[in-house]
Amino acid sequence: MLVAAAIAIGLVAWSGEPRLLPAAIFFPALWAIAPTRHCAAVVAAGYFLAASRGLPQGVSNFYGAGFDAGIALWLAASVLFVATHALLWTERPGRGRVIRYAGIAVLLSVPPIGIVGWAHPITAAGILFPGLKWTGLAAAAIGLLVMTTRFRPIAILTLGGLWIWSAANWTDPSLPEGWIGVDTEFGGSNGQYADYEQYLETINRVREMAEAGASVIVLPESALGAWTPTIERLWTRALGDLDSTVYGGAVIVDETGYDNVMLELSGKGVSVRYRQRMPVPVSMWQPWLGLLGTPAGARADFFATPVVTVHGIKVATLICYEQLLVWPILHSAMGSPDMLVAPANGWWTANTDIVAIQIAATMAWARLFNLPLGMPINS
Repeated sequence: MLVAAAIAIGLVAWSGEPRLLPAAIFFPALWAIAPTRHCAAVVAAGYFLAASRGLPQGVSNFYGAGFDAGIALWLAASVLFVATHALLWTERPGRGRVIRYAGIAVLLSVPPIGIVGWAHPITAAGILFPGLKWTGLAAAAIGLLVMTTRFRPIAILTLGGLWIWSAANWTDPSLPEGWIGVDTEFGGSNGQYADYEQYLETINRVREMAEAGASVIVLPESALGAWTPTIERLWTRALGDLDSTVYGGAVIVDETGYDNVMLELSGKGVSVRYRQRMPVPVSMWQPWLGLLGTPAGARADFFATPVVTVHGIKVATLICYEQLLVWPILHSAMGSPDMLVAPANGWWTANTDIVAIQIAATMAWARLFNLPLGMPINS
């Protein structure tokens, strides 16, 4: 029954509907009342695998491989989540159990374990306590800890009431006036970036938005392709007669790997504003290759550039995979940003709900810290 409940919570909370995220707050209670360490491990596995159920299909799409590879990575990704819950489980109720779950919550929020800390229940803080910022985060954390004690009925009633109130008063975050996010449908494939035809189409769309009055146009992850001096000249000349700024994704390649970045671009020139702190492990971030003397994929700047200035506004940026984690947004929130920009490249998520889950999690964080939100996505 506990495993079935954990699976149900994973499916509901991480369905892609942000108003259902608070279902995740009940997971710590299941972990706490598990009668054995083995049961706690299976409960954690049920929750995590249900929440990340789109991964096998996504891996298959990305690599063009069979479903077996996706299943293998799906199970491998669950190991740290399950092991952390199993090793820190205790049959003794009281303060010790609370401290142990607090340790689990922290370990799953920061590197190295936090690198695969998806489906963290603390993400629901933004739905339960919108606009309360760090106070709301602390309140949600306390609620999760109380779920592991004999006082959990009080927590269930209190947080359940807040959940109903929040859902009834829901409003979607939006961009500030003058900013606009541009979704694209260019698709993609592993290792391939924008070609000339895509550049021309994207430039035309940007010009249309600028002529319609947009001061800043936000483009998806990798929309600007592999950045070179030639591509820079193409874009700066195309924007030369416009009084608008583009904030868009690109990759900058060198002999040791590449950076997944966001560029601020206008007719006057270009600047690298943000370097991704946590690229997707395995498919992008491959640090072990550096030990073999070969290019090591995307670099991870774990605690770099939490807040950047774009067109005079302080912006927190979360690129794709970062939207599923905890520490990048909390790191950025410490810099008191004025808005949140969350670009993604979701072509590889076809026939899954991965992008919907990313949107739901990012909306929750934007609501918690009361930040305007832009989420341009390429599909």
